[in-house]
Amino acid sequence: MIQTPEPASGIEPPEDAEFRTEVREWLAENLNGQFRELRGLGGPGREHEAFEERLEWDRALAAAGLTCLGWPKEWGGRDATLRQQVIFHEEYAKADAPSRVSHLGEELLGPTVIAFGTEEQKKRFLPGIRNVTELWCQGYSEPGAGSDLAAVSTSAQLDGDEWIINGQKVWTSLAHLSDWCFVVARTEKGSTRHHGLSYLLVPMKQPGVEVRPIIQLTGTAEFNEVFFENARTAADLVVGQPGDGWKVAMGTLTFERGISTVGQQIRYARELADLEAVARENGAIENPVLADRFDKAWVGLRVLRAHVLRTLESGHDGASVDARTAAGQASVTKLLWANWHRGLGELAMDVLGAPGLIADGPGDDLNAWQRMFLFTRADTIYGGSNEVQRNIISERVLGLPREARP
Repeated sequence: MIQTPEPASGIEPPEDAEFRTEVREWLAENLNGQFRELRGLGGPGREHEAFEERLEWDRALAAAGLTCLGWPKEWGGRDATLRQQVIFHEEYAKADAPSRVSHLGEELLGPTVIAFGTEEQKKRFLPGIRNVTELWCQGYSEPGAGSDLAAVSTSAQLDGDEWIINGQKVWTSLAHLSDWCFVVARTEKGSTRHHGLSYLLVPMKQPGVEVRPIIQLTGTAEFNEVFFENARTAADLVVGQPGDGWKVAMGTLTFERGISTVGQQIRYARELADLEAVARENGAIENPVLADRFDKAWVGLRVLRAHVLRTLESGHDGASVDARTAAGQASVTKLLWANWHRGLGELAMDVLGAPGLIADGPGDDLNAWQRMFLFTRADTIYGGSNEVQRNIISERVLGLPREARP
């Protein structure tokens, strides 16, 4: 029988056990009343579910001091230890609490500003992230660059006290709901690859910014195209120095594939357990090939957990890990979870068999397994495709010869 992974440590120090109890009791008390119906809602392919209600939930977490746990206390955090942050994500996932709407701000942009930003930037942006009053999206991918961040062509030119931004971003999650976007743009004319990039903070609600939804296989549209046509942002809203965008962006990617992936694994374990229950009910578990795939899926989940915990222990702070190590750790993590989850979607369809071809969800919509199968086809593409991740590992970490490029 599939079981939820055990806590990060078998015997917890008293302060950690006390923190686990605090989180567990708060979730048990508050996932009731107005928030009762939010259990399990949201997440990849389902970000349209109860968005406003989940926003209020995030603000309730903030009021209880349960957002931005690892941030310094001076910026509204709790200076929580790595172990305590892992505990929070474990308990949050076990409680089947809803997917957070402020993930990009809290887990990506906030730590990036703390690590690389100015004091003025910290004062301006961290409180809004901490209190969930300003939402963020990520302006990395472009139509002509695919997963190759170093090939971006969106440009920004300094005009007096403002940057003027032109270009297009794609696959921008929740751009239609965001107040700000952190944008990697080329600020040195004639520069190529990793050189001449800057990391800009750009307001979304202004003339010159157009957001167009991208309809997915699931019928939903959490991804968007974003067009910048002479959009503007203040000259001092560049994180790090102009031209340091690659270094800062790599720091963000390290945060992206950090602690929150612990909770992700527990959600995956729940999905695996639920699918096993389906297989037992319809008899698919008696098929030795499918039974073997269930065993391999559980082993893969444990491998992912071991890798993430080892990576976190070696240094979660993107500013304290050398770029080569950070790139390798992040790429391996992405390869592990993306391929595992895509494989689970494929296993789900094989467990369902022929009935899986019929949309039998509410209103003849997709059921949960069909939606997961279709969305996980993108897991190995968004956030950096498998091919790009392997190139990063081979070229930047192992030092192998570069792949032939046009």
